[in-house]
Amino acid sequence: GRRPRPRRRIVGVTGLLLGILCFLMLSPFVWMMLSVTKPTDVAFANPPVLSGYEPTLKAFVDLWETTYFADYLVNTLAVAVISTLLALIIGIPAAYALSRFPSYISALLLVLALIFRALPRFAVVLPMYDISRALGIYDTQFALAIALVAINQPFTIWLLRNFFAEIPRELDEAAMIDGCTRIGMLRRVMIPLMGPGILTAGIFVFLFAFQEYLTALVLTDTSSKTVPVFIATQLGQTLPMLQQAGAASMLLTIPVVVIAFIAQKYLVAGLSDGAVKG
Repeated sequence: GRRPRPRRRIVGVTGLLLGILCFLMLSPFVWMMLSVTKPTDVAFANPPVLSGYEPTLKAFVDLWETTYFADYLVNTLAVAVISTLLALIIGIPAAYALSRFPSYISALLLVLALIFRALPRFAVVLPMYDISRALGIYDTQFALAIALVAINQPFTIWLLRNFFAEIPRELDEAAMIDGCTRIGMLRRVMIPLMGPGILTAGIFVFLFAFQEYLTALVLTDTSSKTVPVFIATQLGQTLPMLQQAGAASMLLTIPVVVIAFIAQKYLVAGLSDGAVKG
């Protein structure tokens, strides 16, 4: 039968509101894209010039040729990859243990992890700055990656623990009856079943690290500076440098958008039905 007219109106109004919301959310990115593809004198004209100019990629060319943006981008990717791998290597066994051995200690550890994640970032980063100085690893990719692991580890453990909790305990017992140790059972049985959960946690941790600003600002100087810190240093400078900051912001945003589009089905599947397959 035909859909009732009031319901069609509700769907139409909802779609219109969502379209307006999407336009408002995307408008800053669109405006930035227009600004960095205009000549410098046109990009900052008042009132804004929306037509009658020849688009140019000079801001992107200058960004690559006159700055160390390529090095900063390599630092950003390296730190994000290292921190993601370390977070998963530590988080998977920790989350499994917390899900399979519930106790007062497990509950206390989970609560402490949640409290640590909720602390103001400066309360965590400043001690890390002193420690990295004392150990002689300040302004290195390793120090920044370790700090991001510590900051994002509570989120990783909580998320992975929920996935492990959805896997029936009977699988553990069956694997151990067949002769598997805890480590062997985790590697051969649990991790393959945890595919969507591990991918979901890994993507989130990677994106957190890829876009981190405050921690990178405090723990880096020149050698390991990341793209977000570089963008902040360009603001308030000359107009060409401000345009370069916009170009860098676009290059930083595009990978995030691409990853989100490619991995959206895995993220939805992982967050909705966990790691239980079949």
